[in-house]
Amino acid sequence: MNIIDFHCDALLKLYEEKGKLSFASAHELETNKERLKKGQVKVQCFAIFIEPEIPSDQKFQAALAQVDLFYKEVLGKNPEMKHIRCWDDFDRIQDGEIGAMLTLEGVDAIGNDLSKLHILHQLGVLSVGLTWNTANLAADGAGEPRGGGLTVFGKEVVDFHNKHQILTDVSHLSEMAFWDVLEIADYPFASHSNSKELCDHPRNLTDEQASAMFEKGGTIHVVYNPPFINQDQVKASIPDLIRHIDHFCGLGGVRQIGLGSDFDGIANFITDLENAAKSQNLINELLKHYSEEQVRGFAFDNFMNYRPNARKVK
Repeated sequence: MNIIDFHCDALLKLYEEKGKLSFASAHELETNKERLKKGQVKVQCFAIFIEPEIPSDQKFQAALAQVDLFYKEVLGKNPEMKHIRCWDDFDRIQDGEIGAMLTLEGVDAIGNDLSKLHILHQLGVLSVGLTWNTANLAADGAGEPRGGGLTVFGKEVVDFHNKHQILTDVSHLSEMAFWDVLEIADYPFASHSNSKELCDHPRNLTDEQASAMFEKGGTIHVVYNPPFINQDQVKASIPDLIRHIDHFCGLGGVRQIGLGSDFDGIANFITDLENAAKSQNLINELLKHYSEEQVRGFAFDNFMNYRPNARKVK
């Protein structure tokens, strides 16, 4: 069964290893091409993530360097990887091809310069999270003790997203910033978050947040990171992850749930779901609990129905 995985950090690994890894087959990459094909991942989203310790005046260059690796190492050396540059491109992926889409995890790289965001959008970025866990000029992240909401600049960023049909990702936002985004964003979604009711972690979403997201029409993509699945644990099973899907379904989200592995950005793994090649293990377990139509929704169709060109803005 085809899968859309909305979050991985393969570009960061390629960037930090400075050309030593082959995207096609490097064992160090949980989302290398061979593993994506084996796991039937039909679309993989590649996050641009800039480590907080990089000096501010070097962050945009680091972002461009990761984009360059995406073009050269992911697309350039692997002709079956097809760049998704607009929402209609999802419909153009042929048999034997894998769609590849750029996302931005935190707008630290642009400082307070929207022209830099425009450049990244022109290069193919279709989804943007305002923060990682820390604060920046747009908003506070989930790990910022202050817990503030969007700044004036942050609201300008979301307005830019609305005008250009860019998804606004809430996964790393503080709770106050989440509510600010939900009020003004036309295309809100969570690329990799679980239920805070089941696992009380700052990166997860409360029932109130999840219900509001579903009411707005947005999708929530569950994440495979064990500490976000089981409280204070570094181990998890596939049934443990499915508990979060069950919980979101109970809040009315059966047609608004997707997948966001966070492969290549996590240190611990779900048993039998340690890399993209094992993705069908999750699908097979889901089929024991849900209809084939529902599982196809979680894996692929729910997001296809949510894409900006496939729905009316609420």
